[in-house]
Amino acid sequence: MLIRVQSPDGTKRIECDPQESTQSLYVKTQKTFDLPSLGCFAIYKNRDKTKEILRLERKTIGSYGVKHGDMIYLIFKEPISRESPVPGLKSVGSTASLNENLKSVGSSSSLNSLAGQVSTSAVTEDEVDIVLFKQEGTIKRPRDEKLCHHGAHAKCVHCTSIEPYDESYLKDQNIKHMSFHAYLRKLTGGVDKGKFAALENISCQIKPGCKEHLPWPLGICTKCQPSAITLNRQPYRHVDNVVFENPNIVERFLDYWRLTGHQRIGYLYGCYECHKDVPLGIKAMVVAIYEPPQESTRDSVKLQSDERESIVDHIASELGLQKVGWIFTDLIAEDLQKGTVKYLRNATSYFLSAEECIMAGYFQNQHPNPCRLSPDGYFGSKFVTVCVTGDPDHHIHMEGYQVSNQCMALVRDNCLVPTKDAPELGYVRESTNEQYVPDVFYKDKDSYGNEVTQLARPLPIEYLLVDVPASTPMEPQYTFHVNIGVKLFPIENRFLDGHIQDFNALSSYMRQFSPNKFLEAMSDFHVLVYIATMDTLPLKDALDPLLEAIRAKNHELASHWSRSEQWATVEQLIAAQSPPSPPLVDSRMASDSQSSSSALWTCRHCTFLNQPGSMACEICGLPQ
Repeated sequence: MLIRVQSPDGTKRIECDPQESTQSLYVKTQKTFDLPSLGCFAIYKNRDKTKEILRLERKTIGSYGVKHGDMIYLIFKEPISRESPVPGLKSVGSTASLNENLKSVGSSSSLNSLAGQVSTSAVTEDEVDIVLFKQEGTIKRPRDEKLCHHGAHAKCVHCTSIEPYDESYLKDQNIKHMSFHAYLRKLTGGVDKGKFAALENISCQIKPGCKEHLPWPLGICTKCQPSAITLNRQPYRHVDNVVFENPNIVERFLDYWRLTGHQRIGYLYGCYECHKDVPLGIKAMVVAIYEPPQESTRDSVKLQSDERESIVDHIASELGLQKVGWIFTDLIAEDLQKGTVKYLRNATSYFLSAEECIMAGYFQNQHPNPCRLSPDGYFGSKFVTVCVTGDPDHHIHMEGYQVSNQCMALVRDNCLVPTKDAPELGYVRESTNEQYVPDVFYKDKDSYGNEVTQLARPLPIEYLLVDVPASTPMEPQYTFHVNIGVKLFPIENRFLDGHIQDFNALSSYMRQFSPNKFLEAMSDFHVLVYIATMDTLPLKDALDPLLEAIRAKNHELASHWSRSEQWATVEQLIAAQSPPSPPLVDSRMASDSQSSSSALWTCRHCTFLNQPGSMACEICGLPQ
């Protein structure tokens, strides 16, 4: 097939096969556009730099939904032309031009100021980050009656406020990782107030544009060669707690495993809020779980392309929600009568496998964290990983994680792969003619207790993990209405008998509500996704007023939308599928009707064999 690749230098065509790896696509693109290295550019499926096509050997071009004749977009990570990326500067080609540039800017301090304006002007931070940046952040301490010998309005070393990154306080409160904003306060503290603090993203790729040597593998220099990486425990975490606002969210997700015994993956939708129990902390509040198309077995899950992803994200955005993480199950039943499961993940086995760790890094790279202190405009990620597995008591429980920024860089630059026979070990690739991989080390202790540095081939995954507690609140919260005694609407992409989303399921669900309960009926994330993606009735473009009513919990707005022309058509179709009222029978025929009702009956229209007592066919919906 032919693919069109659009770049700032023009559009060119590349011939490839859908089963080719994305690594091969990058190599062909580099040759077609005569680029210096594979690391100087990225390829995106959309023009707005969304849905990046990652350079991976295990991912095919067809898995990204790229078809014959499609347009993809090449974006340079760094300028490769001789023009300076800073506005107002001329290209640096000689000492004279360099001096002219310095004069036009003024001084090194003004150059730093200009660079800061360029890097932060386009950064749109999350609302929770804006709020935390404005907070004082210091921890208030009460007056100690034994140690404080001053007046009530004075302060001493024993009762003065301390910083949120104070090590003794974090240790006393059993906080393993300080919050990300506490880490920022530590960087921006001191005499210089963080004037020279900059959060640099790690890169494992050769810097593009170097003219001092031939392209790799023919040559490389210390200026463009990425530095070796020594893995360290990350002292901070971007999210300090994952909270499911009520237990019903997880219970509905686990129903699939209870019915089939197969594992399941879901995306967590919610919002980020300030965490009061951790200084300058952030918690991810989860209000719904969306289950994408997937193939699952007892031991594995394979995600498939989701055509409805953009629609789901739009619905969540209109409701004030966003994708905050992903959840998966690793459950094996031990005793069905007691309801216990096997205890699989612990310190003697593993907490996350290498494949799961790489998957978490992939998702975190897809959802970067906007940050004003980074020259790139982003640093790390708030995207969380939740694993549902067995605890030491053989009960079902949740474990939350993130991977470190070092792991994100290794995954983004295609340097980390899993091992075949040890799920707890990863492996850092070796350099090839197509890709240079820097050396990665980690520190361990030998049999004598001495600290030694080892090459990360293989690599224990624990060096890349950051623990994030996952829980539910003492008092459940409900963003979406809870309809007690009502049969819930089926969850998407569950191809099980009685769990399929179709118009019959919508009709049965809506018949349980009176007209004045329309807002309660629509306050279900899975219902909204279904009616937005129905093929027979395109309601996607008319949903925004309803989503606004649900977000504001406004009955009047919801009732007004229910009288719209689009929903009136749906109600007419629901009424047409309503089962007819049972006919009146005479007392002499009562015995005959009772005997006949206990037998199966065949539909005259579709020949489906229906259960006794049903007045309409389960398949075609037509009356008996």
